Amino acid sequence: MPNRAEILKQKYQDSLGLPLAEVLSEGEIAQVLAAQTMSYRRVLYTPIVVVWAWLSQVIDADKSLSQAVKRVSTWLAVAGETLPSEDTGGYSKARKRLPFEGLPPLLARTAAALQAQLKPEHLWCGRRVKAFDGTGIQMSDTVANQQAYPQLSSQKAGCGFPIARVVVWFCVTTGAVLAAAMAPFTTSEWQLARQLYAQLSGDDVVVADSAYGTYADLAWVQAAGADGVFRKHHARHCDFRRGKKLGIGDHLVVWQRPSQCPRSMTPEVFATLPMSLAVREVHLSIQQPGFRPTQIILVTTLLDPKRYPKAKLAELYQLRWQATEVNLRHLKTTLDMEMIAVKTPAMVRKDLWMHLLAYNLLRTLMWQASQQATGVASRLSLQGTRQQFNHFRPELTQAHGDKRHPLYQTLLLLVSTLVVPLRPHRCEPRVVKRRPKPFPRMQQPRSVLKAKLVA
Repeated sequence: MPNRAEILKQKYQDSLGLPLAEVLSEGEIAQVLAAQTMSYRRVLYTPIVVVWAWLSQVIDADKSLSQAVKRVSTWLAVAGETLPSEDTGGYSKARKRLPFEGLPPLLARTAAALQAQLKPEHLWCGRRVKAFDGTGIQMSDTVANQQAYPQLSSQKAGCGFPIARVVVWFCVTTGAVLAAAMAPFTTSEWQLARQLYAQLSGDDVVVADSAYGTYADLAWVQAAGADGVFRKHHARHCDFRRGKKLGIGDHLVVWQRPSQCPRSMTPEVFATLPMSLAVREVHLSIQQPGFRPTQIILVTTLLDPKRYPKAKLAELYQLRWQATEVNLRHLKTTLDMEMIAVKTPAMVRKDLWMHLLAYNLLRTLMWQASQQATGVASRLSLQGTRQQFNHFRPELTQAHGDKRHPLYQTLLLLVSTLVVPLRPHRCEPRVVKRRPKPFPRMQQPRSVLKAKLVA
């Protein structure tokens, strides 16, 4: 008879784990976790059970530890097993024991498995496209978190939250997270992004906003064998009367290495950059109502105007918004990653990567649904997919044998219908209608304010 941990593992794999069955098997998860040489007793919350339970927390509407423990108790009660304690302490300690070093490889495997499913018709000009951007996340206000990720210097002590900077790389086609880097908010986005450039390959094209349209970033991307398409940095002047003309608003120029080393780079690293760089500059005029910039200049190392025409570059940069801004909003708002409610930096890192892994789980489900319906995965609703999946999970758990696969196929069919409508002429003002509550901002630590109330 299977023990309680085996029962829980099977329950999770029969429901939450179905989308990942083809891209991240039980054996692969066990192999990654075993590589961390983690030892544990014959306990209820084994590493694999903790991974599945944590992913379930992220995807659930109720993300509390209590919700996760109650699900475990319910499954064991139905199986006729001895019920565990309703106290969340055991599960919380098991989460702390889970090694962080096992989570990035799991994320990389899910991303690589989705990348491997791309067909030639999914590529842009025969190239894989990666988009990235930076954002900030907050966490619980504890002494340990403040030491590792200090709050903004403009905030008074005890009146702010620890904050970290995160740079996330996405696959433009599947929407999956490919890699991420995290550091204190005082660390620049450039430093974090450059940590990930080494993961690029020769088939990759990287797209990002104007913060990365610099000499150093183009040189780093080219050194990795890839190509970059960035919006021109505001500090760089562009003159289309110079250089080799390729068309209207399209020319080749040679950029010289800046004379001064950027603050985000050490002099030793700066010295390794080439003395000059061939760059193509492309001027785009945006005619779509509602778009804030009407004139955009792209800088790229894609120098061949026949293989990469100006219209294709415009199409590529337009995909950046969906691939980065919208997907970061999914992570921070839809999956509630904007505030990570844990007390230590180690748990912050683990919870962040669990959010990324859960996001990839949903993206895998959306990709499978889009391939069955010959649709486009980026057009499907991530929130709708999450809701539909959460409704199906109890039914998938209870389904037996040959009934589970048809039920999962029905889930994929329903997800494939969750298409976000195209609204090309939608134009909304960037304002907020709802008024905030009339409470003053905290200007003193909570302990001081509480003492004043009881005085």
